[in-house]
Amino acid sequence: MAKIRAGGPRDFLWLGLKDPTDEEFAEVNAELGLHPLAVEDAVSGRQRVKIERYGSTIFAAVKTLAYVEQTSDIETGEIMIFVGDHFVVTVRRGDVAPLAPVRALLESHPEQLASEGADGVLHAVLDTVVDTYLEIDVEVADDLETIEEAVFGSNDTAHSGSIYRLKREVLEFRRAASPLTPAVAWLAGEDGPIESAELRLRFRDVSDHLLRVTDHIETYDRLLADIFNAHLAQISIQQNNDMRKISAWVAMAAVPTMVAGIYGMNFDDMPELHWSFGYPLVVALMALACVFLYRAFRRSGWL
Repeated sequence: MAKIRAGGPRDFLWLGLKDPTDEEFAEVNAELGLHPLAVEDAVSGRQRVKIERYGSTIFAAVKTLAYVEQTSDIETGEIMIFVGDHFVVTVRRGDVAPLAPVRALLESHPEQLASEGADGVLHAVLDTVVDTYLEIDVEVADDLETIEEAVFGSNDTAHSGSIYRLKREVLEFRRAASPLTPAVAWLAGEDGPIESAELRLRFRDVSDHLLRVTDHIETYDRLLADIFNAHLAQISIQQNNDMRKISAWVAMAAVPTMVAGIYGMNFDDMPELHWSFGYPLVVALMALACVFLYRAFRRSGWL
C-alpha cells in the first residue's frame, strides 16, 4: 500500500493497493464511500475493460500487458482506478505494469500535479498503459514477420501451433485495447468528465495511440488468418505430392509383382518355362516396364 498527497488548490490523496484483501478494501471504502457497484468490480477483479462515472467518481478498469521475450507470450494484469474530487485509489492485480515509475514521474512535476489534480493521475496511468501497448505492438509485428518468412520461405519451417499461439496472443491484445479506445475517446471529448481543456488534449493523444494499436491488431488478425489458411493449403499440397509419389512407386512395383505372380503358379503348360532365354527375357521385360513407368511418372511430375 502506497500513499501520495499532493498540495495546492486541487489537493488530493493517492492510495495505491496491490492485490488487496476484502478487509483491506473494506477499510478504504469506509473512509471514501465508493459506489457499491464499482467496489464490487474492484473486489472481484477480472473485469471487462471500461471507464464509467458513478456520481462524482470516475471508475476505470484497464488491462495491463507485458511481453515475454523468451516465449513470445503476452502476460495480463489489471488496474482499477477510482478518481474522485480529492482522492485517487489504484488497485493493481498481478505483477504486470507496476505504478512506481508513474508516481515518480508525477512527483518530479509537482506544479503540474497540483494543477491537474486527480485527473492528471488518471491520464498518467492510462498513458503509461497505452505506451506499453505500443511496445507490444512492435513485438507482435516482429513475430508476425517471422512467421510469414517461415511459411512463405523456400523451406516451410512453420508449425500450425506457432501460428495459432500468436493468433491467441493477438486476441488477448485485442481484448485489452479495443474496449479501451471508445472509453478514452469519451475522456477526451467535451461531453466527458474532464474539465481541463489541456488535459482533454492529452487524453486525445492517448486516444490516437490506442486507435493506431487497434488498427494494427485488426490487420494482424486478418494476416494471421490468411497465413494459417495458406499454411494449411501448403500442407494439403505436400500431402498430395506424397500420395502421388507413393502411388507411382506402387505402380512400378505392381508390374514385376504381377509377372512374378504369373510365373509362380507352377503350371506345366507354360511354353515360356522351357525357353532357354525365358528367365532373362522376363527379367528384362520387367526392368523395361519399370523404367518406362519411372520415366512416365517423372515427365508427369509425380516423381
